[in-house]
Amino acid sequence: MKPQDMTIAAAENTYFRGLFGVLGGLLLILSSLGNAGWGPFDHDVAFFAGLAVLGAAALVLNRYYNERYGRSRPTIRHHRRMAVAMFVGAPAVFFGSLLLSSRASWSLNLPLNTIAISMALIILMVSVATVGVRMHYVVVFGTLLVAGLLPIWEREGMSGNTGLWMAGVALIIGGLLDHRLLVRKFGPAREEDRAGA
Repeated sequence: MKPQDMTIAAAENTYFRGLFGVLGGLLLILSSLGNAGWGPFDHDVAFFAGLAVLGAAALVLNRYYNERYGRSRPTIRHHRRMAVAMFVGAPAVFFGSLLLSSRASWSLNLPLNTIAISMALIILMVSVATVGVRMHYVVVFGTLLVAGLLPIWEREGMSGNTGLWMAGVALIIGGLLDHRLLVRKFGPAREEDRAGA
């Protein structure tokens, strides 16, 4: 295997651990339910209990992935690219969403779902920076982006909770597809690989 192929494989092994995306999607949905005060999530205790469950699940998943697929570290270059995508892209998307639809006096106040737009753009930017353009990201998060751009949403950013659960569902679907890709591409780690990890 060429060094460049090994670098790409290490990045994919790290970033395609898609069940973490499922947990991230559940976290967004949990946040949406907490914001809306829906049912048991009307109380902070239920929200923080949900956070604790997701945190425990993340620890179990980390162990599962390390034992089953071994450990790998993306290069410093990949880490830098992800950091640039996050630290440049996230503020730009955030302020752009306020410009498009918010209660700010300088907002254009368009009938868009800025949470859905923001989440889609950030995830697409990070994925391009880390593992390149992947068709399942384009389909899943492109759909989320288009849904957010439809001029049907409440103005002043009032459709934020709907955007959170839409982004949560997209993350869950994307995470399941990532996990499937990881399983198909790498399979379980061999015993000697685990011993050397």
